[in-house]
Amino acid sequence: MRDTFTRCLEAYAETHPELVLVTGDLGFGVLFPYMKKFPDRFINAGISEQAMMSMAAGMALEGKTVVVYSIGNFPTLRCLEQIRNCCAYHEVNVKIVCVGAGFVYGTLGMTHHATEDMSALRILPGVKVYAPADGVETEAVMGPFLSEPGVAYLRIGRGQALEQFPGTDAYLLTAGGILGSAVEAARLLEADGLHLGVASFPTVKPLDEAYLSSLCGRVPVLFTLEEHTIVGGFGGAVCEYICGLTGPRP
Repeated sequence: MRDTFTRCLEAYAETHPELVLVTGDLGFGVLFPYMKKFPDRFINAGISEQAMMSMAAGMALEGKTVVVYSIGNFPTLRCLEQIRNCCAYHEVNVKIVCVGAGFVYGTLGMTHHATEDMSALRILPGVKVYAPADGVETEAVMGPFLSEPGVAYLRIGRGQALEQFPGTDAYLLTAGGILGSAVEAARLLEADGLHLGVASFPTVKPLDEAYLSSLCGRVPVLFTLEEHTIVGGFGGAVCEYICGLTGPRP
């Protein structure tokens, strides 16, 4: 997923000279091809995420499209106030990338877990949230992630290319690299006669409401699975939409 991100970023930068990549003193192995090709459009901001996000907002206000790259919760929770005040409220073109979503860096402890990031950014006005499951979905969302105006968040981890799994008894809805675990569970249950479908939602905000609505009419039960807290993340987005379908509306 990281290699796909870098490849798509390079391709976009070829025709968009306003693009600038900023990193929080990491990712050099993955980012090296971009650094070599566009040395004047690459900044290492150091381990100073609040300053990095404020700097990105300032450059975006001057017409740049700024991609901010870091791991775990560092480009999200550590600098949430700067994302809210400097980026979201000004509707600037700052694109935030978290590599190592969920528990990818679990061995480094809770300081490196990204398990509240989607809920924190999803509540901010105008901020889009993308959580692709593999390289294929990463490539699919990179276009809108980079080109659509405003603040966007891309949450990538480790995920192998997988086919989504059809089912008739129920559906397991996923966001992010946990898709592989969902498909594995569906295959195990199929051996017991339960036809559990698996569907991936690489766009958490805005949610693919048309697809979700079609699944609601197709099967009696929907489950959600994500590497994230149950509060306010992908599962929360699904519940909010379904409550809007079944409950009173203004």
